[in-house]
Amino acid sequence: MNEYDSSRMVDLMQEAYGLRLVGTPEDADVILMNTCSVREKAEEKVYSELGRYRKIKDVRPDIIIGVGGCVAQQEGERIQKRAPFVDMVFGPQTYHRLPEMVKEIRRERVHLLATDMPEIEKFDHLPKAVHGGFAAYVTIMEGCDKFCTFCVVPYTRGPELSRPVADVMRECREVLDAGALEITLLGQNVNGYIGIGPDGEEWDFSMLLYAVANLPGLKRLRFFTSHPMEVNDGLIEAFAELPVLMPFLHLPVQSGSNRILKAMHRGHDREHYFRLIERLREARQDLALSSDFIVGFPHETDEDFADTMHLVERVRFDSAFSFTYSPRPGTPASKVADNVPQAVKDERLQQLLALLRQQTRELHHAHIGRTEDVLVERASKSEGDMQGRTPDFKIVHFPGTPGQVGQIIPMRITAAYGQSLRGEPVEPA
Repeated sequence: MNEYDSSRMVDLMQEAYGLRLVGTPEDADVILMNTCSVREKAEEKVYSELGRYRKIKDVRPDIIIGVGGCVAQQEGERIQKRAPFVDMVFGPQTYHRLPEMVKEIRRERVHLLATDMPEIEKFDHLPKAVHGGFAAYVTIMEGCDKFCTFCVVPYTRGPELSRPVADVMRECREVLDAGALEITLLGQNVNGYIGIGPDGEEWDFSMLLYAVANLPGLKRLRFFTSHPMEVNDGLIEAFAELPVLMPFLHLPVQSGSNRILKAMHRGHDREHYFRLIERLREARQDLALSSDFIVGFPHETDEDFADTMHLVERVRFDSAFSFTYSPRPGTPASKVADNVPQAVKDERLQQLLALLRQQTRELHHAHIGRTEDVLVERASKSEGDMQGRTPDFKIVHFPGTPGQVGQIIPMRITAAYGQSLRGEPVEPA
């Protein structure tokens, strides 16, 4: 979603002022930092980067520096107090005002703060999407109403608000007309989408999936990020019935302990998660699964962690994002003693990562000998190689040329590594 927001900021500034991206901050007239507050010490990373920009500002006082995104929403005017050379601070729901803010700063040399949360009015003010790439992101809803006790998103992105179906469909058509083959629908809780359809009735996420899947020119459809409590019959059926919907699902579970899940306010237990996975795999046998895990949540015991390891062993994930718990400012969990020693957190994380890496290797090796349709994305780091992704989101390296970017090429998988596969293009018969 941050990549999507950043691309739309570029569209806005290009349309308003003809500004273009430059290679280094030193060459810029406007420096915009888009921030995320999910990770630990995100604020300090922002201030560290701002220290670099201050040196540029000292030499070129007319340069405009802005901090946007979730850290901006969270920190607000504290950023300008700590870094008074920052010209504007804007939250994720107000970046559509960038052109007018830049104009006012240029004219009045004022410092601006825009961290209110209008009901995602920004989508009504964004210019036509000009992605021009083979893969595009389209945000369909923002915010979250789940209020997991560890998560700062409801406080920085606001409540769940869904875009009207017509707006989503229009943007999807725009990116397809610009050459996109793959669309990824985005939301903090994407499968909680409830938008007003052209018939005036409410559409849920599965209804939207079917509509987008039928758009001419679309080859691949994905979505991020889902919540287990919003996986309904319609979504499961979509995996069974829509060939264009890729067999990959990121479904965060966070913990395998019912006691910890309750403390996290996740709304589901491990048994509910197991039932979902069974039904999803019945609908789509080739479905690859990814998840998120937090270890060392307050009061997590050895037994709680053992439950997480058991869940991972039973489900078998293709990939996962795993972290040790760290309190995020303003969240309910931050008011509870962070009483699991860091050494214990680190040890548990290493155990979990070892198990996940083992599963990834085994699931990668199962691809050897198969022929996979690979959407070519970019040049690989190895000279003479390109890389792309399989339908189930695995990275494939293969000998190729830059002219193949954006093509879907059949690949015979010849080798498997820790985080990727090796392939050879299949010659047409």
